[in-house]
Amino acid sequence: MINFIICEDNQGYRHKIASIITSYMMKNDFEYHIHEFDDYNQNIINMVNNNESFKVYILDIELPNGSGVDIARMIRKEDVDSVIIFLTGHQELSDSVSKNQLSFLTFINKFDNTDIKLSLAIDKALQMLKVRKMLRVKDCGTIYTIALDDILYIVKESMERKCIIKTDYAEFTLNKSLNEITKSLNPSFIKTHRACVVNRKRVVRFNKNKKIIMFDTGEQIDLVSTRFEGELI
Repeated sequence: MINFIICEDNQGYRHKIASIITSYMMKNDFEYHIHEFDDYNQNIINMVNNNESFKVYILDIELPNGSGVDIARMIRKEDVDSVIIFLTGHQELSDSVSKNQLSFLTFINKFDNTDIKLSLAIDKALQMLKVRKMLRVKDCGTIYTIALDDILYIVKESMERKCIIKTDYAEFTLNKSLNEITKSLNPSFIKTHRACVVNRKRVVRFNKNKKIIMFDTGEQIDLVSTRFEGELI
C-alpha cells in the first residue's frame, strides 16, 4: 500500500493534487490511499507517527499554523525513508527550503505545469521506494502479474487476436489485443511497429539502416517501421 499524504490549506488545490495522484495511479497496478490534511495539526502528526509503509508527503510551504518545512523536520526525526515533495506558489522560497537539508525529492511551483511535474515526481518517488510497477492481466481465468521492468517487448501474432509478452525469463501468450495490453503500460513503452511495443528502458542500441533493435539481454528484433522509428532515435 502506498500512502500519499497531502497537506494543503486550499481545498480546491488540495483536491487538484489528489486528482493528479489518482490519474497517475490508475495507470499502475498499485494499492494506494490518499490522506488529506489542511494544516499542521495533531491529525498529520498522528499520520507521521504511525507505521504505515511507503509514504509520499506532498506539503504546502505556507500553512495557517506552521509550514511544510516544520512538518518535514518532524518527519525526518522519525522517518528517513519516506519521500517529501514541496509545493508553493512562491518560487522565491525554494532557496530557504533547500538550506534546511531535509532530503526532499523536489520543489514544485503550483502555477507551473503542476500536472506534469507532480506526475514525474510521483514516478521518481515510486522508484526511490523500490515499488515495482506491474502489469496485471486476466486471461482465460488466469491472472498474470508481470513487472513492467522485466518486459522487453510485446508483439501481436499476425493471424490471431493474441499477443506475446517477452520478458527476461519467459514468454507469455495471451488472448488479448495489443491495444488492450498497451492501455495498462506506462510511458516507458513505445510503439515501433503496428504489431510491436518495446520497453525503451531495455533498449541499448537501434540500427536505423537495418531497422534492428537490440535489448540489454542481447536479444534483437526487427519490428520497426519508418512511421514509428522517431522515438527510438
